[in-house]
Amino acid sequence: MKTRQSKPPKKSASATTSPSPKAPRAGRIGATLAAPLVAAVKTAPSPVDAATVSEIFSRLRAANPEPRAELDYLNPFTLLVAVVLSAQATDKSVNLATAPLFALADTPAAMLDLGEERVRGFIRTIGLFNTKAKNVIALSRILLEQHGGEVPASREHLEILPGVGTKTASVVMNVAFGVPTIAVDTHIFRVSNRIPLVVASTTDKVQAGLEAIVPEPFRLNAHHWLILFGRYVCKARKPECPTCLIADLCRYPDKTVAA
Repeated sequence: MKTRQSKPPKKSASATTSPSPKAPRAGRIGATLAAPLVAAVKTAPSPVDAATVSEIFSRLRAANPEPRAELDYLNPFTLLVAVVLSAQATDKSVNLATAPLFALADTPAAMLDLGEERVRGFIRTIGLFNTKAKNVIALSRILLEQHGGEVPASREHLEILPGVGTKTASVVMNVAFGVPTIAVDTHIFRVSNRIPLVVASTTDKVQAGLEAIVPEPFRLNAHHWLILFGRYVCKARKPECPTCLIADLCRYPDKTVAA
């Protein structure tokens, strides 16, 4: 005869339960990605108004009237290569690698003659160097075969090149051809959501928002001003709020204080 097993007692609503495991922390936003960056955005105040946007860029311009890209390049082609190599790497590490590379190959034809293996040797100190070497050779071949060795100025043609996404295309269009685009990297993404200029969860949305609100006189250099501001003042872990030239205009709720 089967023995009837008693059911375990039900837990009361007040019974203590084991704490659920904590959710893993979100990873840090990557510096530069070919695909649009997506991240959770902390609840932020409403974006500043148009007059404040103009005042912010007026101050940034006064502090640095002629901002320049920190990547070293010789022409549109070497700029394109440098920006492709800068994905998930610092400008400093890219400059160290490209100085000897560009001395030998500053055109698509010369880069193809150098070959993937030798390119890989020059950029070995940069993250993802195997994939990047393949991309540099592939885009050089496309430029030579389809564009007569010249870098196209249109987003449509740039974004089909290997290793080139929205951000890279925007940088090349802005720096090489003077198109007033605002390429959004991790620094600009953070600054825009902090001030806030534009509150959005992807780099593409931030770029579209910035290009819509930044006044025309500031638009050409806005990318440089914001990236330098994010890199050296509005830092990720500890922004330099006490010495920030727009601290009184910024609505960031967690401003740092002087030590």
